[in-house]
Amino acid sequence: MEDAAALLEIEAIKQLKARYCRYLDTKDWDAWRGIFSDDFRSDTSEAGGKVIVGADEFVAFVRKTLEKQPTVHQVHAPEIELTSATTARGIWALNDVVRLAPGLNLDGYGHYDETYQKIDGQWRITSSKLTRLRTDIFNPLFSVRVSDRLSRVAGKLAR
Repeated sequence: MEDAAALLEIEAIKQLKARYCRYLDTKDWDAWRGIFSDDFRSDTSEAGGKVIVGADEFVAFVRKTLEKQPTVHQVHAPEIELTSATTARGIWALNDVVRLAPGLNLDGYGHYDETYQKIDGQWRITSSKLTRLRTDIFNPLFSVRVSDRLSRVAGKLAR
């Protein structure tokens, strides 16, 4: 692939991930569903979550979990590699803030490790693995760092 064409494809993937964050934070569930392949696979097990296969199942789960919770997702420093004319992989640095309850918030730092496929001329996210480097739980009076080990244990207990 020519350098200029490759840069255009990489920019399209960057735009896709930007829409991921905006649609999620604005709770535009129909638009958010449209950025995933039907067989999308989410793996948040290392961050205390679980594996979900299927875009409809994933969007329904996130919608149920976060529909009434204000969130802010920011991704930075993308490392995107085109693996063919219609496939790619990428790693994104992540910072997210999620309101867990009134006065109680999560501030998380980590990475998304993802794969992409160009389907009917549009890039879609086909898999995403979330890992956390740091998770802070805070309110206006206190802040507590939740270690990775504690997050994994809590995730296993919640299943």
